[in-house]
Amino acid sequence: MTTATEHAIGGAVPRQRRGAAATLHDSWVVAKRNLRRMTRIPEIVVFGLMQPVMFVLLFSYVMGGAIQIPGTQASSDTYIQFLMAGIFAQTVTFATAGASAGIAEDMTKGLVDRFRSLPMARSAVLVGRTLADLCQTAFTLVVLAVVALAVGWRIHDGVLSALGAFGLLLLLGYAFSWIGALIGLSVRSPEAATSAGLIWLFPLTFISNAFVPISSMPGWLQPIAYWNPFSATVQACRDLFGNQVGPVDSAWPMQHAALVSVLWSVLITAVFSWLSVRKYRAAAG
Repeated sequence: MTTATEHAIGGAVPRQRRGAAATLHDSWVVAKRNLRRMTRIPEIVVFGLMQPVMFVLLFSYVMGGAIQIPGTQASSDTYIQFLMAGIFAQTVTFATAGASAGIAEDMTKGLVDRFRSLPMARSAVLVGRTLADLCQTAFTLVVLAVVALAVGWRIHDGVLSALGAFGLLLLLGYAFSWIGALIGLSVRSPEAATSAGLIWLFPLTFISNAFVPISSMPGWLQPIAYWNPFSATVQACRDLFGNQVGPVDSAWPMQHAALVSVLWSVLITAVFSWLSVRKYRAAAG
């Protein structure tokens, strides 16, 4: 026998259970619903891929030869090694805007009222959405890595270290998807959610070590960049990929980048998942 959740969302759903197992099951059902939607509207995936690929090509071929990393000579080959960790991190964080718009669209279409009538965990709607976004982000990273390899980027510390770097990137992307969820629940339209989901990401990504060394920034701005969660993830990925170009900054967050990256991601996930679920319950209640 199937439940109302199956008829409303799709997929095989066993009879209702309680507790963490039920929440995980309901979350997976919602995640599958969102993944099916992505496959039926391939434009979502295609346009999500175009921006990071253009960033790679433009920075490597147009500006790469003009940007010098301390201790090296300016060249496109050198800069692409420095750049790619930043592009990967930018890609996973910019997925936040898609999460914001998707959740705002579900809100405006009355999907919240539909889910509210079902015997399912309230948090499952948001957990499922963020899991689906995580799967899309992982696919985007795979395609982007192939493009990067084609333009000269290389992994120098082995496959396991590289997988660790991609794990940190996905962890950061998942954390930021919860920020996107809160934004999507807080605005009145998908258009506003897209704008609100992007506008704060530009200073976050550019006041970091993603595109230029932090040492080149004004002194008052450097501490902000060093403690930026984005910077920690970028530095950790450079270390794990073996792409460190020039000297490593002596600031504590850069010397312990992997630890700082994990701590930031866990903290952001804990805070914004709680805020998002609370906001959703208020909207659905």
